[in-house]
Formats: sequence, C-alpha cells, structure tokens
Amino acid sequence: MNYLSSLFTSLVLFIVLLYVVKGKPLVPALFIFGDSLVDVGNNNNLPTAIKANFLPYGRDFVNHYPSGRFSNGKLTIDFASELFGFNSYQPAYLNLITKGDDNLLNGANFASSATGYHYSTVAQYNVLSLSKQLEFYRDYQKELEKIVGQSNASSIISGSVYFVVAGSGDFIQNYFISPILHTIYTPDKFSDILIQCYFNFIQNLYALGARKIGVSTLPPVGCVPIIITLYGFQNNQCVENLNNIAIEFNKKLILTSENLLKMLPGLRLVLLDIYTPLYELVTRPSHYGFFEARKACCGLGLLEVGPACNSFSIGTCANASEYVFWDSFHPTQAAYKFLMESLNSSVTSLI
Repeated sequence: MNYLSSLFTSLVLFIVLLYVVKGKPLVPALFIFGDSLVDVGNNNNLPTAIKANFLPYGRDFVNHYPSGRFSNGKLTIDFASELFGFNSYQPAYLNLITKGDDNLLNGANFASSATGYHYSTVAQYNVLSLSKQLEFYRDYQKELEKIVGQSNASSIISGSVYFVVAGSGDFIQNYFISPILHTIYTPDKFSDILIQCYFNFIQNLYALGARKIGVSTLPPVGCVPIIITLYGFQNNQCVENLNNIAIEFNKKLILTSENLLKMLPGLRLVLLDIYTPLYELVTRPSHYGFFEARKACCGLGLLEVGPACNSFSIGTCANASEYVFWDSFHPTQAAYKFLMESLNSSVTSLI
C-alpha cells in the first residue's frame, strides 16, 4: 500500500512538473484566507500594531524587502504558488486596493495576521476577521467579472484552489492568555466553538463558488518558543498539555471536514496536516539539517515577535536557515519550505 501511495505521489508531482515546465499554472488562480502564517501584507494597510513591514522581517525575501510577511523570507503559501506554476505570488488584496492595481487574474491573498475563527481574537487586534475577508472576496469577484466577464469569472472561481489557515491565534493570542475565556470555557468547549466557526466559514466559501479547498490543521502550539517561555516552567521542551489541545482540535477538524464533504456536492476539501511535520522538525531539528528549534532567530529568540523583533534586536542570528523559528511565533523560510515539501502530495491532490 505504501508503494502504491508513493507511486501515485510521484506521478502527480511528475504531472505538476510538466505543466510548470510549459509555463502554464495548474489552476486558474489561488485564494488565501487566514492569519499570520499566510498573510503577505494586508496588515500593512490596517490601523493595527500587528505588522511586519520593517526589517529584519523580509531580509531574505525578494530584494530583501519587508513585505509584511512574518518571516525572514517566503511563506508556505509562496512555495505553494510556485508549485502550482505561478510566476508571481498572489498579492495582498488590500495592497491591490491601495495601489489601484487591476491585475487580479492570478488570485488574491485576504489573510490578516492575528485573526482567528473566534470574534474575540479579532477584536483584540483590530485586524480582518474571516467574515471580513470573505466580504473582500465578494468584492474581488465583482472586479473580476468587470475584467473577464461573468462566464469566465465563474470558471476561474470554480477551478481555483483556496487555502484556509487559521486557529493558532485563537489559542496562542487569545484563549491561553485570557482569564475570562478560561473561566467560561474549557479547552474542549472552546474548540467546539471554533469548529462551528470553521464549519460556517467553509459553507459560506462554498456558497461563493469555491470547490477546491485546502485547510490547515493546528500546528503543535506547545512547541512555539513564546509558549515554552511563558508556560514551560523553565523547561526547554514542548508544552505537551497544550499540544494535546491542538491534537484534540485537529481530530474534530477531521470529523467536521468529513461531514462537510457529505453535505456539499462537488466539494474537494483536503486537510493539510502541519502538526506532524512541524512537531517532527522541532523535536529532531538536526535530523533535517537545522541547528536550533528552541530559540528563534530574531533577538534573543524567546519572546520577540512583531514590533519587538526589529533591526535593533540584540542577538539576531546571521543564518536563519539553521533555525526552525524566525521570531518567537513564526517559522523561518527554511522551515516553511520544509513544511511545503511535507505537504506536496496533499496540496497537489486539490488539482
């Protein structure tokens, strides 16, 4: 069975390569929704402190430019765009509006750092909620129709691939630090609420024409440097009781996704497991050519994130490719590339 699975994966990747060599993207466009793991600069245009449009963010990106990505370089979504054969990355939608750019044909990125499934996560940071991201997507569809016509726009919308990456902020930036939520909800109950929000979001996205949707699981949140610093009790190991919350959430995500597949005709919904490869990378970094998984590259690597990770941060590493985490919350470009390589077969199964 493993042999057949490997053979199928190799065949799919071979077909992908043929299309890319011919210079033709595998799908009409990509659309991205979610949080800082996939935000490519929408927050630059929002009145929020959650931004990454300054160095050293982006120091290893194209032209060493701090685009707003919470990393030293590319994100997993950038590698996915390359895998699908696009010559340019899907732009931040708010940048398109600001610049008056009508080049919408490759898709758009609506993600906003610090957002989440739960309304209280968004309210704290003045960023784009998932519902607001959908609202912008509706606006995008209207603009697309003006450019290519209704029939062509419908074809692009139904044939494109959609990525949804959210949930980490609901726990790391909200539930884990909120005494109110802790009082009202158990982790299990809070997960149920998030899963219902996820269920509603996919239904709404489907209603807008999406048929090929990739959804990220939660990562091992207990292995994030800032979480180990705050809740590890001076232990440098992953906080496993918090990882267990992510594991239980992911189980519910699987069951809910299976129900959505039964309910929504023509839906291709693929879960993208980032928990397993990231946990493997964090717990055995040297096995994959990494040097450091506990401390992040930026600053002292224990608490720095967002504004605290800046060009004046003392101790920022010289070679980020040796580190799993760029700041105390987000992976490096090298780690994102590792994740994409782990997800190749799942991502291409959306085609």
